[in-house]
Amino acid sequence: MTSIGRVHEVLGGVYRVRLDSGGSVDSSLRGRLKAKPWKGGRVVIGDRVRVALNGDDATVEEVLPRTTVFLRRGAYGRTAKVMAANLDRVVVVMSARDPDLSLGYLDRILAVCEANALPCTLAINKQDLPGARAASEPVRELYRRIGYEVVLASAESGLGLERLRSVAVRGICALVGPSGTGKSSLLNRLDPSLGLRVGELSRKTGTGRHTTVTSRLLRLSDGTLVADTPGFGDVGLWGVPAGRLDRCFPEIRARGESCRFRGCGHLREPDCAVRENVRSGGIARSRYTHYQALLEGTD
Repeated sequence: MTSIGRVHEVLGGVYRVRLDSGGSVDSSLRGRLKAKPWKGGRVVIGDRVRVALNGDDATVEEVLPRTTVFLRRGAYGRTAKVMAANLDRVVVVMSARDPDLSLGYLDRILAVCEANALPCTLAINKQDLPGARAASEPVRELYRRIGYEVVLASAESGLGLERLRSVAVRGICALVGPSGTGKSSLLNRLDPSLGLRVGELSRKTGTGRHTTVTSRLLRLSDGTLVADTPGFGDVGLWGVPAGRLDRCFPEIRARGESCRFRGCGHLREPDCAVRENVRSGGIARSRYTHYQALLEGTD
């Protein structure tokens, strides 16, 4: 007998699948799927799969076509890593303080979302900390001007939680971002029954400790599906040619249509509308600098 379901967790070769017919099973992977040369992850959370059920045994027989993937550069830049499949949107969680918000990291992860055609919301967490609001306002203004939805949030006080809840119910979303920014804390506030483990910052480095060690697709008490992912420091694009990198920066893409030359790289070409907009303040210099770093491979 076979059944269709969705992968909710992957642990050491065991695939926990929630079946459409009800209940969940821990499955292994069919040998021919193991042999298939898939790059970045044969089966990941969010995948729709066909499972063969035989008594207490369950085997993933087929991975159904994916509608979307959250694909980033893997370790050392040599491989691709698929973090989740069939997402509808991404919530990038950054912290205003402890650890301080890194615009370079933020722009890289937003570019990854754009490359994967995934709508993105930015949540700036820890607004309860001293100085957080003052640090967040310029960031909120910058990214709202570009067109991103920005939510100021606090897992401690509950600020922004209802707005994030309204974002989460728009299909399946994933919370991504560096360690220590409070992704699990926000999820615990959205649904206290989850009881996710949270950690503290490393005193030595001032960065977050990994409390979420594997990606999981969580079902909240209202039925909403949210992917909780481990924090990752190395974030980069995979499979985006240099000539299409500007498509991952909405404001650069829009201004680039006015450049003199088709295929302008916006670095040294004459009559470049993008560089002119940077000089006039229409495009934030930080965004252009991070685009340039990605284009030149120096990120």
